[in-house]
Amino acid sequence: MAKLMDVLRPTDRGTTPKSAVICAVTGLGGIGKTALALDAAHTACARKWFPGGTLFIDLGGYNDTPLTAEQAVTSLLHALGVGHVQIPTEDVDPYALYRSRLASLADRNQSVLLLLDNASTPEQVSPLLPGSDRHRVLITTRDRLDSLPARQVALDALSPDSSVSLIATALRLRDPDDDRPAHEAGSVRDLARLCGHLPLALQIAAAMLVRRHPSRPIASLVDELRTATDTTRALVSEGVDQYSRSLALPPVFDVSFGRLGSGQARMLRAVALAPSTEMSTDAAAAMTGLSPALALRLLDDLAHAHLITGLPASTGMSERWRIHDLVRGYTATLTADDPAPAEEGELARERLLSFFSRLAEAADRQLRSPRGEPAPEVFAGRAEALAWFDAERVNLVAAAQWAGDRFARDSVRLALSVAEFLRWRRFFDDGIAVGRAARDAAHRLADRHSEATVCNNLGGALLRAERADEAIEPLMRAAGLFDDLGDLTGEGMVWNTLGLALRRTGRLEEAIANHVRARDRFRSTGDLHLEGRAWHNLGLSLDTAGRTEEAIGAFARACEIHRATGDRVLHGDSLNSLGWALHAVGRVDEAIATYRESVKIRREYDYWYATGQTLNNLALALKTAGRPEEASKARAEAVDASARAGTTAEVYGHLH
Repeated sequence: MAKLMDVLRPTDRGTTPKSAVICAVTGLGGIGKTALALDAAHTACARKWFPGGTLFIDLGGYNDTPLTAEQAVTSLLHALGVGHVQIPTEDVDPYALYRSRLASLADRNQSVLLLLDNASTPEQVSPLLPGSDRHRVLITTRDRLDSLPARQVALDALSPDSSVSLIATALRLRDPDDDRPAHEAGSVRDLARLCGHLPLALQIAAAMLVRRHPSRPIASLVDELRTATDTTRALVSEGVDQYSRSLALPPVFDVSFGRLGSGQARMLRAVALAPSTEMSTDAAAAMTGLSPALALRLLDDLAHAHLITGLPASTGMSERWRIHDLVRGYTATLTADDPAPAEEGELARERLLSFFSRLAEAADRQLRSPRGEPAPEVFAGRAEALAWFDAERVNLVAAAQWAGDRFARDSVRLALSVAEFLRWRRFFDDGIAVGRAARDAAHRLADRHSEATVCNNLGGALLRAERADEAIEPLMRAAGLFDDLGDLTGEGMVWNTLGLALRRTGRLEEAIANHVRARDRFRSTGDLHLEGRAWHNLGLSLDTAGRTEEAIGAFARACEIHRATGDRVLHGDSLNSLGWALHAVGRVDEAIATYRESVKIRREYDYWYATGQTLNNLALALKTAGRPEEASKARAEAVDASARAGTTAEVYGHLH
């Protein structure tokens, strides 16, 4: 509203306007453009900004027969006091007469506000623009009319609080005693979310509550919409709104979709079938089989029509786009009963899974490399790989669960590639969901090796989510599969993870035995990297069992191996655990030096959760050493690092 009023505010006579005299309010159908424009016009008139009055015309740009500029100018001339007899037909240009009347008003300091509602093309608007900058023009449109010299004010969905307020106000206007919003606050918020915080959808929902069932609980409408195949088509009520427009969403979206070309419609269907409401240009190109340049052009067309929204792109990353939930649901159902688009959609999903799997594998190699510096393929380094994973996480997790028969192999492939990232960023619930879907898919494929690996990853995710009891079953399954396959390394990896789960459940001797078995297995196969991991985990179990001096030896050996193999990430982990054990036996100065080395490493890798953990442990050691100022500084740094990781700084101990 403030942007609008800034454009509409008149300037002093004889001065150059400080902002454009034309403003276009743009946005998705039903977003509230007309309501906002009329509210702004009423406010401006109340402030006496336009003594010449306000001219309003609905151009009907999205109707079957929109007004032409010639039809509109005739209506505007009538509004300016020019009667039928005075309107010229051949001798005088009606547009010239229209601009002459407006110029005359401007000369008399009688500024006019011209409100052109529902414009769909520049051709509808351009001939109607006044020739004087004393007047102001306010346009509402679902398209970005970029060829016009207009200030663009793009509307987005309402905030959750504003959505709740709109529903409550609409109900109270019809019945001041309606207390349902107060008694069902949670249901009102759920209803607002299901409506996508779209003003028209919220208004329709309120009308449904009043007209169909005045006493029905709000929760019942929530259940109805939640179970609907297409929420958009379920949001229909009798009657019209205050602008005499039907209280139904489908006609609004039907018009917008019907204006699309075949390429744009195909792109919108692809975006609607994506795993989440956000996707990148590169992903959209992959889904449609188009070049990134052509995909970008089509996506930009959809953004111009306000069917999707462009998002700020990170440096070096592909542009990103968001589709509104209701538009997404509406578009997806258009293809549900049509074999051709349905097959197109299945192919699009298959292409996207292949695209995500290829990039996730490349990013995963960056994360798993001991030095984080494999030869660049897709990503220049670990930081770029992490940035891509962060941007695409929601899509990757959802796509990995597309585990139907057609997508099973790519779903497993993707699940294996995201496991390390999800552990790194501590998205354990995502790791569990992906692991379970991939385990079932691999089993159906009879891919025993993938099933074993996925089961090991699933056990690790359950373990880190503090569900150690549940972790044991998939880990035992993984161990059995690797044994049947004769995969010695895989079996050793499971023993190592199983030892962690057994330690968490209090079965310490079994845990120690599993880590020793894993250590010896990796030593026999010559895998120094995995042997270092086993030494570290053995140290954890020894420390928990009260055998701290032995744990110090195990952690020290792990550090030696990680240093030799160049595995900086695991080296930082083992240094942190070594510092904890040294502190426990009173070797505080050694602990402090060890912690500082761990912090230095962990900061190199954007590993903020672990950095916060080690800084907190360092603060405890400095406090024990009688160095309170240094301890306070370390604690403050721990709080900052933990905040960057989205956690709180606490006494962590080891990182498992």
